[in-house]
Amino acid sequence: MTTPVIVMCNQKGGVGKTTTTFHLLDAVRRQRHDIRVLAVDLDPQGNLSTILSRGTRDSADACLADALSDRSSCSLIDVVNETIWPNVHLAPTSPDTEALAYVRDELVLAGAGRERRLRDALDPLLPAYDLVLMDCPPSLDLLTINALVAARSAVVVSQSALFSANGLVRLRRTIDAVKRSYNPELHLRGAIINLHERNTIAGREQLAEIASTIELVGDPIPKRVVLKDASEAQTSLLDWGTTDARNLAALYRNTAALLMGDPNNATS
Repeated sequence: MTTPVIVMCNQKGGVGKTTTTFHLLDAVRRQRHDIRVLAVDLDPQGNLSTILSRGTRDSADACLADALSDRSSCSLIDVVNETIWPNVHLAPTSPDTEALAYVRDELVLAGAGRERRLRDALDPLLPAYDLVLMDCPPSLDLLTINALVAARSAVVVSQSALFSANGLVRLRRTIDAVKRSYNPELHLRGAIINLHERNTIAGREQLAEIASTIELVGDPIPKRVVLKDASEAQTSLLDWGTTDARNLAALYRNTAALLMGDPNNATS
C-alpha cells in the first residue's frame, strides 16, 4: 500500500496552516495506537518544529535544510527526530530561519532535478510510515513546489474570506502545472476551511463561494483562540479540557478520518 503523502498549502499567510497541521497530527495519531506519522516542516519560520519538538532545538542540529542542500551529506533520515507525541516523527526546520531560506535560494540556481530534491530524499523513508504530512511556507516558491512534487495529495488550508478565496485560483494553477510537468500522481484533495466565522454574512458567502469551486474536506473549523493557544502550549485539544476544545477535537478527528480514507471514523 502506498504511503499517503499530504501537503498542506496556501500561498497566503495567516490562514492557520501550521495550527491545522498540528491538530490533524494529533487526531491522526489517536485513530490507532500503532500508526507511524512523519511531519515535514518546510516553512523557514519553523513554527511547526517549535510546537512539535521535545526540548530546545539548537541551530547546530541537523535539519531539513541539510537534507535538501548540495552542500551537506545529510540524508533525510539523519535529521528526523522524535516529537512530543509517540509515533509522530519530525523533519524539522532549523531555529535559524535563514537556513531553509538559504536552501530555497540555492534551489533557484540549481539545475535539473531541483524540483524533485525533496521527493528523492523522502522516498526511501516512506515504507517506515503510514502517513507523511507536510507544512508549507506561505508562498509558491521552490520549497512549496518540492512539496507538491513529493506529495500524493494537496490540501488547501483557507479562510472563508475574500482574499483567501481569490488566492485559490492561483494555487490551483500551480498544482495543475506541477501535476502536468513533474508529478502526475498529484491529486487536489480539497480545502480545509479554517478560522471560519459562520455568524457573519461575509463568512457564509465566502464559504459558499469556495465550496462552489473546490471540495471541502470536513466541516469548517471555527475561529477560536484555543486552537492557537493549545498548539503553542504543545497540548492536544482533548487534553486542554474544555467543552469547546473537545468539540473542536471532534472536528479534526472527522477531517483526519476523511483524509486517511477511513469513513468508519468520520461523522457526517
